[in-house]
This record gives sequence, structure tokens and C-alpha cells, in this order.
Amino acid sequence: METRHVDSRPNEAPPHPGSGWTRFVCISDTHSGIFRLPPGDVLLHAGDLSSYGALPQLTRTVDWLKSLEYPVKIMIAGNHDARLWLQTRATVRSLASVGLYYLEHESLHFTAPSGRVWKVYGSPAAPVHIEGAFQYASSAEAKAIYQRIPEDTEILITHTPPYRTLDKTRKGKHVGCQALSSRLKRLRHCRLHVFGHIHEDAGARVDDVEGTHRISVNAAVPLSDKIVIVDMRD
Repeated sequence: METRHVDSRPNEAPPHPGSGWTRFVCISDTHSGIFRLPPGDVLLHAGDLSSYGALPQLTRTVDWLKSLEYPVKIMIAGNHDARLWLQTRATVRSLASVGLYYLEHESLHFTAPSGRVWKVYGSPAAPVHIEGAFQYASSAEAKAIYQRIPEDTEILITHTPPYRTLDKTRKGKHVGCQALSSRLKRLRHCRLHVFGHIHEDAGARVDDVEGTHRISVNAAVPLSDKIVIVDMRD
């Protein structure tokens, strides 16, 4: 199974590899901002849609995402998105009719423009840090949350990074989730993991998982002028 990724400025994206491939554009932590993005087949947003969870901030982001010309757009929430946690789930779930899907500890099977059906799972959870939404305080909570990820998941979207994977703060501390890291070891079909949360360690890396490449993407955009694009052969 062939994959490739590139950190690209929106106006410098390489050509789409063509039929038999799906291009994923990965973003996270937009915090109510509007960003210029490269074209692709699927947009993945790994949470923190808003700055403080206020309804006007969420509305601004959702309206922007709705306007983007990707055939499939998938988003999760993050610890800043308290309004989603409390009140507006039904509203964002209704947007599937326009190709925008919201996932909260759940799976989605979607068909890419190539005709390939991909299996994705999304979770907004993160270890407790400051006051916010979708946070857990114990390793037992974390384990229970991530045990829900189906083992046939091909694309995983979480808000938190796993431990020691693009999770280093500006102080040099690794703050990713160890329970998530352990769970990923058993997700042998997972080819792409997109997350955010730790703005200062944005980027991508490729790991070998039992002979198959897995791309891990910290898609946080606030401190980067580049967007990660991932092309995967169907």
C-alpha cells in the first residue's frame, strides 16, 4: 500500500497523483480562523474549531468548512469546543447532506471520488490540561475511550497526539497520550493518523507498522505556513 505526504504552501501543492489515489488535506486547531487550503479529495479537521467555544466562533468555522469545495469533509471537536460538547451536536450532524461530517467517538465509512470506501474513526478526547471539553483525567478513562476504536480503522482522527509522536511542547516535554499510543500498536490497518492540539510540533512523519507505512500528522495550523497533504493509493 503506497502513501506519500508533503508539507505544502496552498499555492505550491504538487499535482494530484491521478486515478487510483485519494488526496487528504489535513488541518487542525484553526480556532475560528479562515485559511487558504490546497485542493484535494477529502478534508480532515482534527478539532479546536473555535477559540473559546462561543457559538459565533463555531458558526464562522462551520460556514467556512461548508463553503470549501472538497467532496468529503470530516471534522471532530477539541478541548476548546465547549459549545459542541454542550449544545450544538444536532446542528453539525445535520450537515452530512452537504458533505460535512462530524464524528464524536464514532466511525464513518465514506466513498472517495475514486470510488474507494475508507473507514475512518474520530475522537475529540484529550488529557485534561486546562478547563475545557472532551477531556479525561485518568489512564482508565483514556483506555476506555480508545478501546472503542475499531481494529479495522484505516484513518484515525484524534485531537490529542499519541505519546512521543509530534507531541513536544516548546518546553521540550512530551504531552501526548500513552493510552492512545498503546492502542495504535494494535491498529494494524491504520494508514493515516491525524491530530493536533500541540501547535508547536506540527508536521508529519512516517512509521513502519508491520511492513506497512503509517503517516502521523500533527495538522495544527496556527504556527505553520504549510498544510500537510497525504496521498494514499486506493
